[in-house]
Amino acid sequence: MDNARIHPLLREIAAVFQNYGRDLYLVGGAVRDLCRGEKPQDWDLATNAPPEEVMTMFRRVIPTGIRHGTVTVHYKGQAVEVTTFRTESEYRDGRRPGKVEFAATIGEDLSRRDFTMNAIALRLPEGSPVDPFGGAADIKKRLIRCVGDPNERFSEDGLRPLRAVRFAATLGFSLDTAALDAVRPALTITAKVSPERIRDELDKILGAGAGSGAGRPSTAFRLMERTGLLDLLIPELAACRGVEQKGYHQFDVLDHSLLACDYASRERYPRQVILAALFHDLGKPATRKAGERGIWTFYQHEKESVRLCRKILTRLRYPNAVIDETCHLIGEHMFHYTEDWSGAAVRRFIIRVGEEHLENLYRLRQADTYAMAGLEPDPASLLPLIQRVDGALAGNRAFSLKDLAVSGKDLIEIGVKPGKHMGIILKELFETVVNDPSMNSREKLLEIAGKINERYL
Repeated sequence: MDNARIHPLLREIAAVFQNYGRDLYLVGGAVRDLCRGEKPQDWDLATNAPPEEVMTMFRRVIPTGIRHGTVTVHYKGQAVEVTTFRTESEYRDGRRPGKVEFAATIGEDLSRRDFTMNAIALRLPEGSPVDPFGGAADIKKRLIRCVGDPNERFSEDGLRPLRAVRFAATLGFSLDTAALDAVRPALTITAKVSPERIRDELDKILGAGAGSGAGRPSTAFRLMERTGLLDLLIPELAACRGVEQKGYHQFDVLDHSLLACDYASRERYPRQVILAALFHDLGKPATRKAGERGIWTFYQHEKESVRLCRKILTRLRYPNAVIDETCHLIGEHMFHYTEDWSGAAVRRFIIRVGEEHLENLYRLRQADTYAMAGLEPDPASLLPLIQRVDGALAGNRAFSLKDLAVSGKDLIEIGVKPGKHMGIILKELFETVVNDPSMNSREKLLEIAGKINERYL
């Protein structure tokens, strides 16, 4: 490892600790990144100084987790977590230690960590390594191996198995056989982990391909399937295994979904699109029927997919806005554009999908197309539809009631009473304008409204 890559700011912080006669080490993911030749995303530091002492060393220190020895030092515009050497024991809820004690050495601190690649420390300021478990060698071998007995590590913290498969996806590493075998016995512990923590790990998995070029979300999901994690956490997705498709599809529903997810992640699409790519065909197992010539049909599977997706995302405590857009994209992903669509059909498509969702729906279609055979989709395949949609958006806009040239106030002026009948009239005026945008003028619409109102007098 090139010790020259230690950031100058860390050397400055280390000098402060030296002045107090204390040791300081860079630990965790930052060291792993440096070993891989990558730039660290953040810095975690470990010290033999008690947290109360650290708070006296700098002008601004936040006691973010002082009960467990962690404070956040704000120094020259950077926020750095500093944790006192510690050991953990008596894990009771499958996630958090019931007992935390401060330790005397960095070696004791490293012994509590999950994987060898995360149990390396660099002494600051010089950057000399402390690697008691062979983490650097494992990084070189691209291997994820637990510190000590994997059964103990996974029984302490039920999130660790999911972290293991996430690292396999994001780093392009393999799981050590002993670690892999220890996942299934720990499922009862993983079942105790909060939905929010599971969601956070899932989000990291879904972003596996973004920018790195090394990882793919499907790597994690296939490991989850192999170890029982998928059945535990997302059984609706696990049920897609073995559901064969024919026609343009070369893969079963699960592999198709994972390929679509890989594509969406690789292209750095928004989270809602990646989730929709993963879950867009969840309804196929329940809706599959044998059609003509032995070809399976999945009529209305998108509706069942929406139901199941909403169930999963609600269970994992996703924000309502994310749930709603993801489900909306899934519900609309089966559109079939042909050149004989009328102008009104194009406008109804825009209205149904929503102008703000069009780009993401196009993205979902690209991911879906890629996953049929694992071939790059033709970027021009959607061009005819996109051009017609863009033309409609650039024209006489009338894609919601607020776009009408008249309002409820205008209708009241010609004698329409507020209430149910006014709503019916506005909807009929809107349909008129959707069919013929040239009708969207105040004069024409008030004339039509007056005639409709006469029906209710």
